[in-house]
Amino acid sequence: MANAHNVTLSAPYDWVLPSRRKVAVICLICTEAALFTIFVVAYLFYIGKSLIGPYPAEELEMPIGATICLLSSSVTIVLSERALRREYGTGFHLWWLVTILLGAAFLGSTAFEWRRLIFQDRLTISTNLFGTTFYSVVGLHATHVIIGLILLTLVLVLSLRGAVKPAHAEHIEMISWYWHFVDAVWVVVFSVVYVIGR
Repeated sequence: MANAHNVTLSAPYDWVLPSRRKVAVICLICTEAALFTIFVVAYLFYIGKSLIGPYPAEELEMPIGATICLLSSSVTIVLSERALRREYGTGFHLWWLVTILLGAAFLGSTAFEWRRLIFQDRLTISTNLFGTTFYSVVGLHATHVIIGLILLTLVLVLSLRGAVKPAHAEHIEMISWYWHFVDAVWVVVFSVVYVIGR
């Protein structure tokens, strides 16, 4: 008991402020999540309230292939991050390019779906409530995929010029976080629009 007063507790490490980049990306993701929440809630609120057709069950086909492409791109971007940290330049380029191609395939699938809906089925944003909410939610997500693809392509071009080094790993990680967010949002959009909404 005599030694009880002499015990001092020491922290295993000193706490440091988080990176400003990480805080900024977290704030961006939270803001974007709030925006998507508004659009998804609006879609859910207006399900079945269109007075005239066409209706979701008549028009929508499950985009399984596109979904597999987009969700697979989350795996490939993680592989590219690991390759960069291990200084495998070729591995980084390869997996980063595969991520871009998978994202582009998803976007192409969305474009083909819209082409069919607009030109064959005559479903536009002004047709009915379903058209308005569908194009708003899916279009908002597609816009984010486009932004992500622009960022990914820019990084690929810079890396091929030798401007992306392992020292830039945190920058790459932040782009990866954004891409994972876009993928996570698609899971919600897919569930609401193509599963619940039908």
